[in-house]
Amino acid sequence: LLLSSKTELPAPYGPWMEIAHDLPQLIESHQLRSRVQQMPQLSSGHLRGREELHLAHLVLSFITMGYLWQEGEEGTVKVLPRNLAVPFWEISQALGLPPILSHADFVLANWKRKNPNGPLEMENLDTILSLPGGASLRGFILVTLLVEKAAVPGIKATLQALRAVQQADEEALHRALQQLAEAIGGMRKALERMHDYVDPAVFYSVIRIFLSG
Repeated sequence: LLLSSKTELPAPYGPWMEIAHDLPQLIESHQLRSRVQQMPQLSSGHLRGREELHLAHLVLSFITMGYLWQEGEEGTVKVLPRNLAVPFWEISQALGLPPILSHADFVLANWKRKNPNGPLEMENLDTILSLPGGASLRGFILVTLLVEKAAVPGIKATLQALRAVQQADEEALHRALQQLAEAIGGMRKALERMHDYVDPAVFYSVIRIFLSG
C-alpha cells in the first residue's frame, strides 16, 4: 500500500527534481510554465526499478498539475510541452498508471520519515513534494496516508474471512470480521484528524484546483 522509500531521482533527472522541489513558489509566481518549457528533453530509460519509476511518476504528475492550473481554474492549457508529456507517458505505460496525478502519486508515493528509524506517525512524517496549500496540503496528504495505514489490518482480515468462508470455519470468520471492524474503526479515527490539520477554506480555494483531472 505505502510505496515511499526513495526521495530523489538519479542525477540525470536533476532538472525535474529542481522544478519539483520549487513547485509552490514557481506556481505562485506564475513562472512554472516558462521553467518547464526550458527543461531538457530527458529519456525515462535511466530509471531503474519500480521505486524510481513511482517517484518519477510523482514528480511529473505534480509538475503537470502545476503546469495545467498555474493560472487558476480559468487559465488552463490544452497541450503539454513534449519534454514533459513524452517521459510522463512512457513512465505511466511502464507502471500501468494513467498519465495524470493519481492517489498512488499524491499519497502512497509522497511521504518520508523525518527520522528514518522513527514511527509511521504524523509527528515523524513529511511529504516529498508539495503544491500550493502549505500546511493544509501537507495535512491532507499525511492524514490520508494514516487512513491507508489503518486499513492494512482490515485488508489482511478480509482475506482471512474469505478463506474462513471457503473452509466453513465459523470461529475464524468471527475473528476476521472482528479484526475488520477494528480496522474500520481505526480508519475512521485517523480520518477525524483531518479537522486538526486541514483548513476547509484552503482546501476549497487552493488544493482542490490542483486535484482536478
